[in-house]
Amino acid sequence: MKKSPELSLRGRALQYLARREYSRAELAAKLRPYVQVEDDFEQLQRVDLEALLNELTESGYLSDERAATQLLHARRSRFGIQRITREMREKGMGEELIEQALPELKDSELEAARSVWQRKFGTIAVDAKEKARQMRFLQSRGFGFDVIFKVLQSSDVED
Repeated sequence: MKKSPELSLRGRALQYLARREYSRAELAAKLRPYVQVEDDFEQLQRVDLEALLNELTESGYLSDERAATQLLHARRSRFGIQRITREMREKGMGEELIEQALPELKDSELEAARSVWQRKFGTIAVDAKEKARQMRFLQSRGFGFDVIFKVLQSSDVED
């Protein structure tokens, strides 16, 4: 059996980026275990990782804006603002990107919450216990209480 050659740090980065968009912080975290540290050259290796990330950003392969857009499109129909902003922060996206995404998310949040509620439950809660369960579910998906109340009230009115 032939052993495959070890990938360079740049090759590994390009493989990750070929699969999906990554934020700078997220890609750095994925690449950090593959940075080879030799004695006193640890600082030099960190600089190499930063230089690689800078090169990928300058060449257009790495973009926090594209990663944020991809995350928004993937999550917006299933999750609320709170959950999406938390995920963006966890992935190391800057606050300015999050602030830019908020107006678009707020416009579609009620519609997304109704859709999620309809797929999961579809019928109005008959008692307080069931209503609390539905509220907890929507809250776990990152929807705010104001949106949850609107969804549950509108479902009461529709039926």
